[in-house]
Amino acid sequence: VQLQASGGGSVQPGGSLRLSCVVIGRIFSINGMGWYRQAPGKQRELVATISQSGATNYADSVKGRFTISTDNAKNTVFLQMDSLKPEDTAAYYCNARLRTGAGIFDYWGQGTLVTVSS
Repeated sequence: VQLQASGGGSVQPGGSLRLSCVVIGRIFSINGMGWYRQAPGKQRELVATISQSGATNYADSVKGRFTISTDNAKNTVFLQMDSLKPEDTAAYYCNARLRTGAGIFDYWGQGTLVTVSS
């Protein structure tokens, strides 16, 4: 089982990007998914999460600008990022709590880099 993230890139301030992360492999269920980010020299921080029931949670710094959503049929989580700011520059990591045949575990995708610069 692995998570595969995509969608990062470079954008000017005020622009938009959409990140995607798909669960690859055999699983029984997804208990929750989320996005985290890590800027150079800083600790990894939570960006947004979405529960199995669809409840969402956002960091204060992205509220009103970012939207997390899922396509349950495709085991995919998205992060729509609008009104991007230079301080959003970071490597973005998707996370998922998955129920597999071996139990419930947290999985991380590879980072996808987002650069916001003029």
